Amino acid sequence: MSPLLIALAAFVGTAALVAAVAMLFTRRSDDRLENRLQVYAGVQTAKSKEELRKQQNLLTKPLENKSSLAEAIVERLPSFKRLMEQADVQIPAAQLVVVSAALAGGGLALGLFLKAPAPLLPLFGGMGGLLPLLWVLWRRKRRLRAFGAQLPDALEMLARSLRSGQSLAAGFNMVSTEIGPPLGKEFGHVFEEQNLGLPLEQSLRDLAHRIPNLDLRFFTMAVVLQRQTGGDLAEVLEKIGSLIRERFQIWGQVQALTGEGRLSGVVLMALPVVIFLAVYQLNPDYVMMLFTDPLGKKMLVGAIIMQILGAFCIRKIVNIKV
Repeated sequence: MSPLLIALAAFVGTAALVAAVAMLFTRRSDDRLENRLQVYAGVQTAKSKEELRKQQNLLTKPLENKSSLAEAIVERLPSFKRLMEQADVQIPAAQLVVVSAALAGGGLALGLFLKAPAPLLPLFGGMGGLLPLLWVLWRRKRRLRAFGAQLPDALEMLARSLRSGQSLAAGFNMVSTEIGPPLGKEFGHVFEEQNLGLPLEQSLRDLAHRIPNLDLRFFTMAVVLQRQTGGDLAEVLEKIGSLIRERFQIWGQVQALTGEGRLSGVVLMALPVVIFLAVYQLNPDYVMMLFTDPLGKKMLVGAIIMQILGAFCIRKIVNIKV
């Protein structure tokens, strides 16, 4: 076994061990919190309280004022934390960084197992390390799309609540109970913040910051202006809701018309990669000239640049905003 393979196996094993230990401590922390709540509620006995105190001294004191490398990395990436918040990912960001490192090591191991050329090994590692980020981006996109689809119903429900004589806060509470997540959960946060004394304008601004949706910003501006200048807020909300529905209808028609172009773009982007892998399996020496010969390296760089430019142009053509 080569030294590189031994080092890679050690890296993957260490990363997996660190991830397992991190998840174990997280579960223990959750268990301690649950036990502490049971003590306060009077469910546990005095003996359980004493055991809980001992466990707290043994487990939490050595960890006080200490942070892992993954947590330090996450603290320097506030945009990543905001991304996870928008995706509603319940996994701690530090654990996700550890999992990403472990998958990067697994990608390198897969590249060695497939006997890929050395210049391609970083590509295997990068693809493995990016899997958690791609998963978060996919969850974020799906959640924001679901929020936008639920927004017209929520605005119409708020308008009916206002016309029936209820307050706007009561309307938020009704939306949070009648409409499921993600919109119901976010409107529930707004209602809870109002109960805790936070001004409605600030709660709505925080909501617009958490959910980057243009229609939601229109709704926020309408509510803020109505509270400052007055007016029929119910009518404004109904018009915004009907406008959103019409825009969704037009967007669906655009998606149907551009479906062929989007599929063609996927095929054109995947075709060079598939052909490269197929030729490498049939004749590796022929492909290795792209990595060893100076002219081959220039051709490879040029092909990658043209591939990126082609993907950008195709996206600009088929991505029609409504």
